[in-house]
Amino acid sequence: MKLLLKWLLSAAALLFVAYVYSGVQVQSFTSALIAAFVIGLFNVVLRPVLVVLTLPVTIVTVGLFLFVINALMFWAAASVLSGFHVNGFGAALLGSLIYSVLGVIIESALGGLFTKQ
Repeated sequence: MKLLLKWLLSAAALLFVAYVYSGVQVQSFTSALIAAFVIGLFNVVLRPVLVVLTLPVTIVTVGLFLFVINALMFWAAASVLSGFHVNGFGAALLGSLIYSVLGVIIESALGGLFTKQ
């Protein structure tokens, strides 16, 4: 139940990112659902590999390169999907930052709702 709710809220967060920032466009809620799924899939499968491969750069930049990796995942999802578009790497960077902040808020809210007793 928590996973389904997180997916729905992540899609709503993606629509919010598109609403507040013109560099990201989402055509519909269905497109947002698919984009949230693909972003999540990329973050589970590709992101750990990229983090390991870029570990020296990440250490030198004191972790700031992780923002670049997040932007790449966001941009990669937009390049694969038709209803989700990002206007370049800068837009992907800012869009992924907003989306990540909303993701932290969603995770925190769901953690409070679904506490194990």
